[in-house]
Amino acid sequence: MHLGHSHSHDGPSAVSADARRPDGTRRALRVGLGGPVGSGKTATVAALCQVLRAELSLAVVTNDIYTREDAEFLLREAVLPPERITAVETGACPHTAIRDDISANLEAVEDLEEEVGPLDLILVESGGDNLTATFSKGLVDAQIFVIDVAGGDDIPRKGGPGVTTADLLVVNKTDLAPYVGSDLARMAADAKAQRAALPVVFQSLRSEAGVAEVAAWVREQLAAWTV
Repeated sequence: MHLGHSHSHDGPSAVSADARRPDGTRRALRVGLGGPVGSGKTATVAALCQVLRAELSLAVVTNDIYTREDAEFLLREAVLPPERITAVETGACPHTAIRDDISANLEAVEDLEEEVGPLDLILVESGGDNLTATFSKGLVDAQIFVIDVAGGDDIPRKGGPGVTTADLLVVNKTDLAPYVGSDLARMAADAKAQRAALPVVFQSLRSEAGVAEVAAWVREQLAAWTV
């Protein structure tokens, strides 16, 4: 069954028209992850699954244009049981399926909730896109935008809706900064100038901390969602 898709909330702490299932229980929180090709979205999703799977009931929807490559990576890594990972082949620019015609993704998240639910959290990973990529509020309740230092330390300064408006900006692969000439302090200052009070996390999945800060942010969103 498909739920209504009208949203009227400003964040996950407020209840929207479709925040509850037909039986009155709260549906899963939906968090979207977008960002350019190669920024580390799938690796971040995998790390989040590995950290959160012991405490939460979660599932993942991936988006690729013509393949299931990201879903197959998650399956090979065994981050979740296979029935909790599904793929959408968009057949067009990735932003189309997360912002413009979201029907395939809505069907995927709702089918997951019906088939393996009840779920606490569904991660929706966009295919690689540019700095304008954002998710429809009819699809996700909060969104993370992932960039990486190898893409250039001027990315935060360039802005774009993904960088400036995402609920969380993740600057990934900080371990590469010395090798690609990226200035992390400059990136932090530019990100703050673009995003004001919106949070930014600098992360290296190769470090001991790994995805811990992003996982903590997800827990905060979920706590607000379930109030």
